[in-house]
Amino acid sequence: MGQKVNPIGLRLGINKTWSSRWYADPREYANLLHEDLRIRKMVQDLPECKNADIAEIEIIRHPQRITIVIHTARPGVIIGVKGANIEQIGAMIQKQLSKKVQIKIKEIKRSETNASLVAQNVARQLANRGSFRKALKQASAAAMKAGAQGIKIRVSGRLGGAEMSRTEEHKEGRVPLHTLRADIDYGFTEAHTTYGKIGVKVWVYNGMMYSHEQKEDAGALLRKQRRDRGDRSEYADQNDRPERTQRAPTGRS
Repeated sequence: MGQKVNPIGLRLGINKTWSSRWYADPREYANLLHEDLRIRKMVQDLPECKNADIAEIEIIRHPQRITIVIHTARPGVIIGVKGANIEQIGAMIQKQLSKKVQIKIKEIKRSETNASLVAQNVARQLANRGSFRKALKQASAAAMKAGAQGIKIRVSGRLGGAEMSRTEEHKEGRVPLHTLRADIDYGFTEAHTTYGKIGVKVWVYNGMMYSHEQKEDAGALLRKQRRDRGDRSEYADQNDRPERTQRAPTGRS
């Protein structure tokens, strides 16, 4: 009981990829990992990134530079007037790192179906003393309207300022967590209220992902069939020739 697996971690290499992409010597691995965590926390805590709805921060390490890709629903807030904000963010991060830093912004088109942004939206309402039931229903309805095939939201903590903490859940559509080819987005955040933290978990199901799998499998299957046919024809030719030469003398006698 309770041994749950992160839906993104379970699907790594199938239909999800890593948020940090780099290779390091085993002796440097721990330092670089902690540096990644520091970069993410730094970007989230910067005043320029406040209310920017940042869903994910990708970190790609090259030999001479570090590329930070910020996925956000409001790129205008991070870029600022004539790119003033993004320059300040780059300068602040550069002070903490030795390598050259490059920052890229990626816009999220449908924020209603992004699990991390849905969780942040619910957490924001809980921090502002909104009704948790209303927040869950509104977020679920918006996600389903935007094209999600299923959504599940779970909140845990002192809901409504109650003395005892409890867990409440709201679900719409279907969320097949055990199907590996299902495209499930997962997000988690915490709402900091006056009576403690409330954890918000969101699972969004965006349909099955067949295309990538089928292309690979179909190609491999076709190559295998060709190889098998080639092997069979060569084997048949080799077997046929000796039989003909052996039968000829027996017929003469």
